[in-house]
Amino acid sequence: MPFTALHPDLGRLDATLPDLGGGLDWSQVHKVRPRIPLACPECTWSLHPKVSRYGVRFFCHDPGRPPSCELSNESWEHHMLKLEMAAAIRAAGWYAALEVSAEDSSWRADVMASSVDGTHRMAWEAQLSPITLDGIAARTDRYVDEGIRVCWVSPHERTPQWISTVPAVRVRPPEEREQPWIVDDGLAGFDFQAGQWVFREALLSQFVRWVLQGQLVPAASMPRYRRVYRLVDGKQRRFRRSQWWTSLQSVRDQEKHEAMRQRQEAANAEREARQKEREEKTERRRQAEQEQERVRRAEESRVHWEKVRRQWAEEDARRAREKAEEDARLAQEQAEREEGERQALETARAWWGRLSPQQRTELFTAVAEYAWRESNLRVEIPEKPMMSSEYAYGVPVYALGKQKPLYGVVRPCPSLVASSPRIAGLHALTRSSQEARELAAVVPGGRVTDLDLPEHEQLTMC
Repeated sequence: MPFTALHPDLGRLDATLPDLGGGLDWSQVHKVRPRIPLACPECTWSLHPKVSRYGVRFFCHDPGRPPSCELSNESWEHHMLKLEMAAAIRAAGWYAALEVSAEDSSWRADVMASSVDGTHRMAWEAQLSPITLDGIAARTDRYVDEGIRVCWVSPHERTPQWISTVPAVRVRPPEEREQPWIVDDGLAGFDFQAGQWVFREALLSQFVRWVLQGQLVPAASMPRYRRVYRLVDGKQRRFRRSQWWTSLQSVRDQEKHEAMRQRQEAANAEREARQKEREEKTERRRQAEQEQERVRRAEESRVHWEKVRRQWAEEDARRAREKAEEDARLAQEQAEREEGERQALETARAWWGRLSPQQRTELFTAVAEYAWRESNLRVEIPEKPMMSSEYAYGVPVYALGKQKPLYGVVRPCPSLVASSPRIAGLHALTRSSQEARELAAVVPGGRVTDLDLPEHEQLTMC
């Protein structure tokens, strides 16, 4: 719903002005017959005058208007904010015109404030719809390019992001109709003692007057002072603002505080530099003393380690001699052991060589029969009986079963019993009484079984 309309003869009419801006009384256009052909300055669609239930005069589109008309799509809150800003501008002694567009339609101000002498203009924008940071910056630049100051006003409960991007404030709408609009964000003063910006609140009418009179200006917050605090619902909250509407005194106070802070930092830096120089001098002296001490200790260490290395060399030579002697002894023992094993193997082969293959077969068959007859055990007879040095080069025989326990040792060599002490506690099985006697002579008290097999040929003694 626009507040302005185009009259066919008088041009632009403003419903907020007593004479409508064209020397007319409201009664001359409202509910008159025949109707005066009024048009929307935005979409050129036909309009007719109306009065709200609160007594607010405005123009309303006739049915069938274009849906894209921005003036028609504005909310009631938007309209009321425009009226409030227009009233504040006029109360400050400036002219206020609503819905003013550029000749090339590059911008349209919700309310355009003009000084009495016509030398200054300022656009007041009620921004309720979402807009990007780039978009609002571009619209601001269009005003600046034509020498027009601008202030963006948001009535939303949540402060918009662009409040620090362009000259802007957030206002708090009245809860009751008679109450005033309050600027509660975007306006600040600089507290020199605290060295920080402080939120300020003001009536929207006062704020508009101060801005138009030059008492308030948009000013950038220096990086160090952009963090500000405010009590919200009983809690201290932190905000970040890079631009404010503020007084020239606050601008100067911020600059003075920054200059003072820089002087203090420079003085601190100078003190720190002097302190650092003293510390470095002390450190150099300490390092020189440490270096002298290091050289002295290094010389002592060199002498000490030279002595230690001589001792080590002597010790290494002694160990080398002992190792050579030990290696020679071990080699001798190894040679003797290998010779003993070779002789034991020859003795064992000679011992088993006393039997023919047939006699060996008979022997192991007799062992199996004996185990079954005497112990009710079945023993495993190897296909190729292997002598074991662990059992005096006899052949171990195991009982069948999961555990396979050792049943006995067949025909251990009596000459090799001394090198196999385990044989003394085992069951030894021999072919003949002669072998049994030979074995019993070297294993007194041992368990020796004579299988008493017949002799088929003359045997040599082991």
